[in-house]
Amino acid sequence: MRALLLSLLSLLLLLAGCATVKPQDRALLADPIMQFDGDPLANPRVQHAIDNREGSHGGTGVSGGGCGCN
Repeated sequence: MRALLLSLLSLLLLLAGCATVKPQDRALLADPIMQFDGDPLANPRVQHAIDNREGSHGGTGVSGGGCGCN
């Protein structure tokens, strides 16, 4: 009985996190400010600095050796 009650409670908690977004609200959520990388111009510069600092390169789809000469 406890296992059934616990599983039902877990299911209810999981379903409580679901939300339906209205079409008129989707434009607000698709705003570029809602993206993790808010400044698209700064992202390549930061990635280049990380590649040079770590001496490694990969996973970004750009060729180069990580030495900063490209």
